[in-house]
Amino acid sequence: MRSRGDMVHKVRVVAVLLLCFGLLSCTRPPDLVGVDNRDIPVLSVENASRHKIFIATTRAGTESVGMLYSGARASDLGLSSVVVSIPPNHVSGVIERARRLPPDPMAEFAVIAPALYGSAAAFTDMINTELAQRPPRDREILLFVHGYNNTFSDAVLRIAQFVHDTGFKGVPVLFSWASAGRASHYVYDLNSALTARPRFRQTLRLLAQSRARGIDIFAHSMGSMLTVETLIQAEADGGLAQIGRLNHVVLAAPDIDLDLFKVQLSQIGKASGKLYVFVSNDDRILGVSQRISGGVVRVGAADVEELAELGVTVIDLSEIADSASGSHNKFAASPAVVQLIGANLRLGNRDGQARPPSLTEALNNVPLVHVLVPDRASGL
Repeated sequence: MRSRGDMVHKVRVVAVLLLCFGLLSCTRPPDLVGVDNRDIPVLSVENASRHKIFIATTRAGTESVGMLYSGARASDLGLSSVVVSIPPNHVSGVIERARRLPPDPMAEFAVIAPALYGSAAAFTDMINTELAQRPPRDREILLFVHGYNNTFSDAVLRIAQFVHDTGFKGVPVLFSWASAGRASHYVYDLNSALTARPRFRQTLRLLAQSRARGIDIFAHSMGSMLTVETLIQAEADGGLAQIGRLNHVVLAAPDIDLDLFKVQLSQIGKASGKLYVFVSNDDRILGVSQRISGGVVRVGAADVEELAELGVTVIDLSEIADSASGSHNKFAASPAVVQLIGANLRLGNRDGQARPPSLTEALNNVPLVHVLVPDRASGL
């Protein structure tokens, strides 16, 4: 039987971890969706870059200023879009976010033109309209799944920054599950991610009905758990074959129990060959996640050799130190990495042209990045 002293120690450890989580979340900047600047309207900034982001979400709608969607769970799938303006002075890997409203579009990100779609058909039709405006080689969809402790504004800004810095030319779609956006709500977020599985499956079906040439999934942190679990469901009901244009699934800093991941790979079938895992052994967020999850290592911080033996391609970013927003976000905040990811996400560039270097080939040429490719895996 455990002594009272041991129990008190464990309680104190958890309390300290929760306090650290709380401190991380107390300085969060304001939500800014739909907030324009009357003095400097977003559309008046000629040198700003703008990206239309489509959204499928399990968040509940809200009329609170700057939010559009809250951290509460909705029973139905919400479909919408926004336009994100990126300032002329933007630095690759950085989200220049306003600390007070309204944002200054000359120097900060802004999110305008929120539009709600009343039906799945209207949503898909608008995606097809956007695809048709691009040359055939760029008619691709990037489906981005955010991670733990993200508000809706956080998620929108991250996908916009990622799309912009990678130079992705296709149509970006954000799947935003109902994260509370509070660091102390780890268990709530985990349950929200798992609750979102049927709606993520529904989103994949909608995108499969579009005229996109291919679909790539890029999932971060706890969003990786949602993604892999949904692929397992799709494999079980035969639906994965219906998503024939699913190219690759990238899991960046996946917050998944390593033992669970091994079981998941045994259930996912041929889709396991599509998985690419970004890891870093200095990921502090995953270190905390490991401590509050019983001490089992998370996939995003696991031994690269062990992961490669499981049959997935592993991209080790442990020695990359130029991330603008910490070790947990190297996939988006390291300029060298994000630009090379973008160069290889444009998988439509195959119309009579020489094959571009794969992601694994390109990253192998970046100092401090190490790639382990299983024999059966094809290059991304």
